[in-house]
Amino acid sequence: MNQNLFLKGVRDGIPVGLGYVTVGFSVGIACQVAGLNAFQGFLISVLNNASAGEYAGITVIASDSGLVEMIIMMLVVNARYLLMGCALTQKLDPKLPIWKRLIMGFDLTDEVFGLAIAQKAPVSFVYYVGVMCMAIPSWSLGTVLGILLGNLMPPVLVGAFSATLFGMFLAIFVPVGRKDKVVLACVIISFITSYGCQFLPLVSSWSNGTKTIILTVTISAIAAYLFPRKQEEENE
Repeated sequence: MNQNLFLKGVRDGIPVGLGYVTVGFSVGIACQVAGLNAFQGFLISVLNNASAGEYAGITVIASDSGLVEMIIMMLVVNARYLLMGCALTQKLDPKLPIWKRLIMGFDLTDEVFGLAIAQKAPVSFVYYVGVMCMAIPSWSLGTVLGILLGNLMPPVLVGAFSATLFGMFLAIFVPVGRKDKVVLACVIISFITSYGCQFLPLVSSWSNGTKTIILTVTISAIAAYLFPRKQEEENE
């Protein structure tokens, strides 16, 4: 029974793994541009299974920001995983040991969460590990390939591949922005204010990491206060 569940997790995780190789390649390009070698990029991807969080961390490293900024950035960018974790616990066996929950939480990405939440409750730990066995190696492999090939490609091609990660972010928030005008307005305002910060006397001297953290928290807090979601919308 456990073997069948594990193989089912591996099978369901194959499409996720293929997608992670592609996106991980773009992250690897970002690592190469930031001056990280293949081993460093591999460790980052193995220990931080989050595309947006990892890219944000690489951005902080590339801008030579401090450790405090790195910690705050990770907390802000990866805050949504706290909500995913709370939702996933509702589908777990109440008797599931804490060490197994910690292992599952280590690879709680958007795609893995989607596969798990679609399963009948309770979600099997063995099934989840099967998905992880496809997700984590694929993400790390893509990152390493991006760094190694990035060292061989001409600068023009490296710059082109670097833009693919921004395309991934566009694919994330554009569909949501089309449905929710508040989200669309927040995105546009963040673009404008981020660009304008370059010309403000005091703010322009801040690191990119600090500006990103302040803008993210400020804009999202104002939007949440002015346009709170109704309970019916949250349930939907």
